[in-house]
Amino acid sequence: QVQLVESGGGWVQPGGSLRLSCEASGFAFSTFFMSWYRQVPGKERELIANINTISTRSTYENSVKGRFTITRDNAKNTVYLQMNSLEPEDTAVYFCNAGRWGTVPFESWGQGTQVTVSS
Repeated sequence: QVQLVESGGGWVQPGGSLRLSCEASGFAFSTFFMSWYRQVPGKERELIANINTISTRSTYENSVKGRFTITRDNAKNTVYLQMNSLEPEDTAVYFCNAGRWGTVPFESWGQGTQVTVSS
């Protein structure tokens, strides 16, 4: 059974930083690309970052490029999202899942972690 547990969210002032974590289980983590998504109420879930299996290539949505960094630790079955220079527009619930850019092989999603950026 696929399980994804996101953590690390919270409230931060504009310009601040947060590091999100997503611990995965129930599948061969090291063999899957991993992605971070975010969603605000009333909008579709948005793909924002993706990393390949051996951490040699990462891809970002334009609005987070240069501010967010996705990394992974295959020994810990965990993917991370370092978020710097946060803006109010980054306020959302953040989720992770497996798959290459634009694909989601699993139906299961975690509960997400709320990030709120405000002064």
